[in-house]
Amino acid sequence: MFDIDLMSRTPIYEQLYRKVTQLILKGVLKEQDKLPSVRSLAGDLGVNPNTVAKAYALLERDGIIYSLAGRGSFVAKPDTLLAQEHILGDFDTAARHALDTGIESSLLCDRIHDIEKQIQTEKETAAI
Repeated sequence: MFDIDLMSRTPIYEQLYRKVTQLILKGVLKEQDKLPSVRSLAGDLGVNPNTVAKAYALLERDGIIYSLAGRGSFVAKPDTLLAQEHILGDFDTAARHALDTGIESSLLCDRIHDIEKQIQTEKETAAI
């Protein structure tokens, strides 16, 4: 569920932040769901517990999760607008980088449509 790409240039804590946000937006994680402990998740992913703690701290800072002393971390009431803003911020950064390097906007639009078709096909395949 909390898969990460250890070869990615994106820091692991950012990948975890995005993954938790994504799982909430998709409804996989719901309000009040308990997240794995920092140590447990770090062990499962094979990363330093401080990395997971940093991701959880950022998620808590942004109101996406909350922690209860001695009980763990839980999904807060989803603020879909805040989560969407984080995702769109990432998209904006990637789109600016692509445009700055000479990729035409029409190619980016085509790419978005291709991704949308892939997602639809994946959903249809999963439903079968």
